[in-house]
Amino acid sequence: MILALANQKGGVGKTTTAVNLGAYLARGRWRVLLVDLDPQGNATSGLGVHRDYVRLSTYDCLLRGASVKQAALPTELDGLDLLPSSVDLAGAEVELVDAPSRETRVRDALEPVKGSYDWILVDCPPSLGLLTVNALAAADGVLVPIQCEFYALEGLAQLVHTVELVKRTLNPRLHVAAVVLTMYDPRTNLSEQVAEEVRRYFGSCVARTVIPRSVRLAEAPSHGKPVMLYDPHSKGARAYEALAEELGTKLRPVAGVAGGVR
Repeated sequence: MILALANQKGGVGKTTTAVNLGAYLARGRWRVLLVDLDPQGNATSGLGVHRDYVRLSTYDCLLRGASVKQAALPTELDGLDLLPSSVDLAGAEVELVDAPSRETRVRDALEPVKGSYDWILVDCPPSLGLLTVNALAAADGVLVPIQCEFYALEGLAQLVHTVELVKRTLNPRLHVAAVVLTMYDPRTNLSEQVAEEVRRYFGSCVARTVIPRSVRLAEAPSHGKPVMLYDPHSKGARAYEALAEELGTKLRPVAGVAGGVR
């Protein structure tokens, strides 16, 4: 199962969801690869990898012929590997414009390792440019984190349109696999109003598990750790544990080489 985590609006908890969902899926004895496709590299640093010391990155796999097997790094968590970002990725959008097979570079790069992982999570940049289109062309489904704030639904129609366009032209199996409500604050009416609107818009695609606002979730990346290693008893940790269990059941990959068990 390849999931692209996408939302062109920044600051919605996309990378936080990628890192922590990947961590809890790995703890559930799945084999997981987290692909950092965002030039900002927050998923890379959030797992304790300093980009200055990255030898091969996502950029090298897309544009220099490196293999994912060569570039992927083990993390502190058994079962969770990282394909790191690098500063070079910032120029990839421009370099891909005239490149052959420019929309399918991620799909081609991941094809040789698909049988080695149960889940491949692709953390997309906060845009609908060529890097995100590449992720959508490679993915089985899209996971959309949505912040429970006033502008949450702004631009979602464009994202859904892009998903449908990629489905028609590049990837017939693509669909919105899950929508995750993030930064939920039960003390405010606004959070509940946004949640209701999102559920009305996306229906059964919306995950039952809601990710709350959490200081621990915000602090964990500065320590280079997923929240399960930073504060496993925090409300944010419990929420992502529940989300991994929910999505692991709902979207459970068909057992392949990795087989779902280590």
